[in-house]
Formats: sequence, C-alpha cells, structure tokens
Amino acid sequence: MRMKWWEKISLRTRIYAILVALVLITLAGGAVMIWYTYRMEGLCKSVITKDVAAMQAAQELEIALAKQKGLISYYVLDNDPAWLDQLEKYQNDFQAQFDKTKKLARGQTAVNLLSRIESQYGEYLNLKNRVIALSKAGDKETASKLNREARAKFLQILDLCDEYKNILNEWINEALAASHSEAKHLRIIAATAMSSAALLGALLSFVLAAQILDPIRKMSLVAEKGSGQAETGDEIKTLGWRVKGLIQNMDKTHVELERSRQRLLHSEKMAVVGQMAAGVAHSIRNPMTSINMRLFSLERTLHLAPAQKEDFEVVREEMRRLENIVRNFLEFSRPAKLKMQLVNVSDIVDMTLLLLQNRLELYGVKVERERPLSLSPVEADPEQLKEVLVNLIVNACEAMKEGGKLTVVEKEEDSEQIGPAVSIQISDTGPGIPASIRDKVMEPFFSTKEDGTGLGLSIALRIVEEHGARLELLPTEGKGATFVIKLPVWEGN
Repeated sequence: MRMKWWEKISLRTRIYAILVALVLITLAGGAVMIWYTYRMEGLCKSVITKDVAAMQAAQELEIALAKQKGLISYYVLDNDPAWLDQLEKYQNDFQAQFDKTKKLARGQTAVNLLSRIESQYGEYLNLKNRVIALSKAGDKETASKLNREARAKFLQILDLCDEYKNILNEWINEALAASHSEAKHLRIIAATAMSSAALLGALLSFVLAAQILDPIRKMSLVAEKGSGQAETGDEIKTLGWRVKGLIQNMDKTHVELERSRQRLLHSEKMAVVGQMAAGVAHSIRNPMTSINMRLFSLERTLHLAPAQKEDFEVVREEMRRLENIVRNFLEFSRPAKLKMQLVNVSDIVDMTLLLLQNRLELYGVKVERERPLSLSPVEADPEQLKEVLVNLIVNACEAMKEGGKLTVVEKEEDSEQIGPAVSIQISDTGPGIPASIRDKVMEPFFSTKEDGTGLGLSIALRIVEEHGARLELLPTEGKGATFVIKLPVWEGN
C-alpha cells in the first residue's frame, strides 16, 4: 500500500512543524498588535499635538474676541478711560492668540479663513477707533450709530471663528474615522490568526491523540497487567510508576553490586594486612620487648636528673605508642573493643601535645590553642582518641617540613549528624590536600608518601566512627589542611 506524503514525515517533524506554525502565527499576531499600537500612537499624537492644540487655540481666540464686546458702548455712555485701557489689553491678547492660532493652522482652507478673520478684525478696529474719536469730540449720536456698525462687524468675526472651529472638528473626526478603520482591519487580521491557530491546534491535538496518547494508553494497559495493579485511568501515572519501579530496581542492583565490589576489595586488603601483620609481629615486637626491658633496667639502676627523667618518660611513652600502632595494624581487620569512660577532651589534647613536644620542636612547629574555660565531658576511650590525635598531628608536622603553625581549636557546637558535640579542629599551614585526592585520603592503603602504609587516617577514621563520632576534612586547598573530630556530648545523669 502506497504511503501518503503525511505518513512519510516523522512524528517529531510533524509536531515541530505544527508548533513552528503556531509560534509564527502568534508572533505575526503580536507584531501586528505592536505595529497597531505605534500606528494608534501616531494618530493620537497627531490629534492631540496638532488638531486638539489648534482647537484649543481657536477657542481661546474666540474668548479673547468676546471679552472686547460692549466695552466701546460703555465708553460712549460715560467717557471713562478705564474702558479703553481694558479694551487695549484685550486687543493685545487677541492679537497674540491670533498669531498662535495661525502657526497651528494646516490646509489652505484654514489659512484662507484666518486671513478673512484678520481682515474683518482690522475693519472692526477702524470702526472702533472712529467711535472713540467721535465720543471724545462729544458727538454721541454719530458715535452710537457707528458703534452699531462695529457691533455687526464683531458678530461677523465671531461667525468666522465658529466656522474655523468647525473645520478643526472635521479634522478630528477624520482622524477618529481613520483609527476606526485601522481597528477594523486589525480585528480582521486577529480573527484570521485566531482561526488559523485553532485549526493548527486541532491538527496538533489529533496528532498527539492518535500517535502519542493512544500508544501511551496501550503501553499503560500492558504495564498495569504486568504490575498487577488496578486500572487507574491515568496512563502517564501508571507508566511513571512502572518506570520508577524499574529505576529503583536498577538502583538497588547497582548498590548491591557496588557493595559486593567494596566487600571484595576489603577482603583482598584484609588478606594483605594479615600477611603484613605476621611479618610485623615477628620483626618489630621482639625488638620492642627487648627495648622496653632495657629501659626498665636503666630506670632502676641509673640516677637521672629531672630533665633526663622527663626525656626518659617521653621515650617510654613513644614505645607505648609504637606498641599501639603495631596492635592497631594487627587488629585493623578485627576492630578492638573500646574501653569507654567519661573524659575531658582538653586533658587528652594536653597529653598528646606533651607527648609530641620533642617532635614538634624538631619540625619547628609552633602550637596555638583555642579553648573555652570548660567543655562538656564525652564518653570515649582516651588511649584510642589520643592515637587519633597523634596521627593527625604527626601528619601535620610532616606536611610542614620547613616549620609552620599548628592550631588546635576546641569548642562545643551543634552537629547536624550527631547533635550537641565537642569538636577538636586541627589546622596546619602546609600545602594542603588537593581536591582530586580529598575523597581518598581516608581509604585504607592510600598514601602519598613513598614509605607510608596508608593505614594512619583509615585507622583514625575507624576509631572515630566506633565512638559514634565524625572525622571530617574541611576543603582548604592551598591553605593548609584542617581536620575536625566531632564527639557527641555525654548526656547521662
């Protein structure tokens, strides 16, 4: 069967073509409306700035003429010079208003009519001047007779002013008629655009219904049968449920696969740890036991000065720390039980800094502390927590090979994850940790040092998490590194 030309066009092209046509019609209608507004603005401007202004000037001209009415008659009756002063003022007003009206006149008919008004007004002035002269000479009767002729001339001028206003009214009516004609044309264009848009809208609705909505409905019926849910009548919602279910299943599968991969990697790492642990236990523990026995013997036999005793105690404390490192290395794959007790974080920080005093001096690192007068107690294993602090401070010292400043800030704060907490913030002035490896520094066996095992920070993280606390690395690339330990405040009685 031969395909129709409409069927040869893809569904996307059909929808786009109809939408483009609708947009073009809408834009064309908007353009016509904008053009019409400018057109109406021009007509209104023409009427207001020219015709209306001319009409206003004509009315003021007529008023200036009307004010002169009767002043000569009053003067003829009592010869009071005040009437002549008023007359002169109104004549000047009339002349000024006539000049303004003449400037606003357009068209030969209006110009000719104003010329007649000017000519008639000149004759009217001559008659008034003769009336004034006769009145001053005492010929009241002749002055009164001539004044009646001047009054007739005055009425003729008023008629001419009315005729000029009628011409202006015709101009205004013509402008209104033009605007009505433009509005009629605009209504025809708008009706045509609306009809075209309605037809295109109907066509688009048909395409959407026949080639999109109906297939979607059929797909939703299949989805409802597959899901075992009752028919909702909302095809899109049904498809949405099915797609959402598929996405959730895929996400669960992906999470499980990722967990399996992590468990496999962890198992491999633990196997390596087991092999290394056997060698470490054999190679390090025996010499360390011998060193400890010698230290015990020397302590009992030698007479040491107070400073030497202090150094001796530092050496013994370092040996204890080495033992803890070996024990943590061996127990990395099987977490040791914590010996929890109520402790003051400040005391543990002081003990750690005292233990590392010689190392800090060796690296040329100055220590600054910030702490309140008192901190709430926390429940923790002091030895394990001290091990975390030692690890962080030693890493900071090694990052500041040419010396620097170590800042330890202790404070209480509200943590979104664990609630009220005591935080220990350790900041150094080293080169910082690049953003590219920031997420990896606490992973087991990841190290940027050539001789590092990559277990220090991972052990610290494990110890902190076993306390129900948090160990965070703040983003301060290029400005040193900042680690924060947040321990939950003890809330017991």
